[in-house]
Amino acid sequence: MEQQRKLRVGIVYGGKSGEHEVSLSTAQAVMNAFDYDKYELIPFYIMKSGQWRVGSTLEGPLSSQEDLQLESAAGGTVKAMEMLFTGLESPSAHQQGIDVMFPLVHGTNGEDGTIQGLFEMANVPYVGAGVLASAVGMDKAFMKQAFHIAGLPQCKYVDFIAAEWNRNQDEVLDRTEQVLGYPCFVKPANLGSSVGISKARNRAELVDAVAYALKYDRKVVVEEFVDAREVEVSVLGNDEPMASVPGEIMSSNEFYDYKAKYVDGKSKMAIPAPIDVELAARIREMAVTAYRAIDGSGLSRVDFFVRRSDMQVFINEVNTMPGFTPFSMYPLMWKETGVSYQELLDRLIELALERFEAKQKLFYENI
Repeated sequence: MEQQRKLRVGIVYGGKSGEHEVSLSTAQAVMNAFDYDKYELIPFYIMKSGQWRVGSTLEGPLSSQEDLQLESAAGGTVKAMEMLFTGLESPSAHQQGIDVMFPLVHGTNGEDGTIQGLFEMANVPYVGAGVLASAVGMDKAFMKQAFHIAGLPQCKYVDFIAAEWNRNQDEVLDRTEQVLGYPCFVKPANLGSSVGISKARNRAELVDAVAYALKYDRKVVVEEFVDAREVEVSVLGNDEPMASVPGEIMSSNEFYDYKAKYVDGKSKMAIPAPIDVELAARIREMAVTAYRAIDGSGLSRVDFFVRRSDMQVFINEVNTMPGFTPFSMYPLMWKETGVSYQELLDRLIELALERFEAKQKLFYENI
């Protein structure tokens, strides 16, 4: 009996964003969890300069993150593109190239639709959200518009671009104070991992916070402060998405910023979240609504605020490429729901191939 060929999975990680190191942690965890009897893993490392490096097929789990940094690997950007674009020759050409790409690049150029567009052009299947969902999921201002259209309750907010700020700072400040008051939170519109976020308690702090956010993006979102619990839900699927049990984050800092997430290790998680069954069900339903609002596929983590005074639920954001180490909220919530880390990886590969085959069928039926 002929042995079934292993699926060749390209693991893409690193990148030019401020979340480069977070991506390395995620990539190491994912590579070490795959079943090497079922898959061949090929590492694609994107350096901070933007250059690509292709490593050799992995024989097994990696011992350290240093092994992921392939600066001296023989396969460069041209080699990476050759491997990606072999699938354009014919559907069977993926046997010589890559069967499916697994992007684990957080932040800019990783979860904003750009790398997804590259995979679409190369006609190669890939894990996670498509171009539109990735772009909307990355841009907090457009994401909020999608939530509004879907009828999801959310905190009050103001958004503006650098040109508006530079042209008439006082007008932007007056509008922000009128709509939101203090305190408020200032965020770059297009960034993840809570990078560039500040809490402003007065006009002077708001000016400083906007200047800080504009170091990371040309667009800024300012949100009202709500005294709330932070509850999250993992969503998995394509056209029929499923939601995990909710989890709750108890931040070690004043808010769940980069330090609280990745540095001090003092933030706590409660999975499942200590909320009543009816509220949990409502939050899970809202998570699926939000996922569909951005046309999600593959996976996303959906974050909510639950106001302490009256338990009113507000959607915060959708993260289309959430942290994916075994200690991250996304896989932990699925573990509590009954889906193991390795089963999640298998399912994500299946969903990527399912979406690709459906698009291929539509294409070939209409040419």
